[in-house]
Amino acid sequence: MSDLKLLVHTCCAPCFIAPYRQLREAGIQPSAFWFNPNIHPLLEYQKRRNALRDFSAQEGFELIESDNYGLKDFVQNTLKDLSRRCEYCYETRLDAVAREAAERGFMAFSTTLLYSKYQKHELIVDIALQKSARYGVEFFYRDWRELWKQGIIQSKEKGMYRQQYCGCIFSEEDRYREQV
Repeated sequence: MSDLKLLVHTCCAPCFIAPYRQLREAGIQPSAFWFNPNIHPLLEYQKRRNALRDFSAQEGFELIESDNYGLKDFVQNTLKDLSRRCEYCYETRLDAVAREAAERGFMAFSTTLLYSKYQKHELIVDIALQKSARYGVEFFYRDWRELWKQGIIQSKEKGMYRQQYCGCIFSEEDRYREQV
C-alpha cells in the first residue's frame, strides 16, 4: 500500500471516477478537493458538487471543499481577455489545490482536468508545475485521457449526474452553438 498523500482537484465525480479507481488499484487513497468557481449557473454548480459528495460518501475518500460559487470574480477576470479564459480558470483552480495541499501536509497534488480530452493538457501541466514550485509540493502527473471512455461507462453505471459542458458560461455557449 502506497503512503503517498495525494490531493486531487476534482471538477466533478464523472471526471474523477476512472482516475480514482486507477489510483486505488495502485495502492493510493487520494483525497478530493472541490474548488470550481468557474461552473455556472448555480444549479449546475450544486449538481456537480452534490454528485461528488455522493461519490465520496459511497467510496469513503476524504473530500475537502472550498465551496465558493465565484460567478462575479470569474466573469470579471475572464472578461479582461476572453482568449485566455481557460488559462485563468486553470491558474485559479491549480493555485487553490497546490496551496491547500501544502497547507494540509499533502505530499502531492493533481487534477481531474488531466482526464478531459477537451482541456488544454499541456497548459494545465505547465501551470501545475509552476504551482508545484511556488508551494513546494510535488505535482503528481498522470495523463488520464486514456481513461475517457472507461470513465463515461463507470459514471453511467453508477448513475452519476453527468454534465454536458466544461462548466463555464462560455463553454455552455459553445456546446449549444454546435447543436444549432
